[in-house]
Amino acid sequence: MIGSELLLALLLLVNLGAALIRAAQGPTAADRMLAALLFGSTGVGILVLLAVIQQTPALIDVALTLALLAAISGIAFAQRAWSQAVLGRRRGTATKTEDNDAA
Repeated sequence: MIGSELLLALLLLVNLGAALIRAAQGPTAADRMLAALLFGSTGVGILVLLAVIQQTPALIDVALTLALLAAISGIAFAQRAWSQAVLGRRRGTATKTEDNDAA
């Protein structure tokens, strides 16, 4: 049983490393946010694995809290990106209309 848990911990560590590289290289804010969400889900996996190994049920509560925070931050980012895109479109449309009226 310890061998499978060690393998799972190693895979989670590799996943965390990939997220760190993506966050460092990400050219856009969306790439960095996805890396942060990957950090959150990997953290949840690590906490659940620790809860099983150490037989500590309190770590599952911490993992659920981390999952909730990751989900809320993803929703907040998407809402902000959506509102900025809509606002940018409205400003772009108004500029084109003004240009047409001036001509």
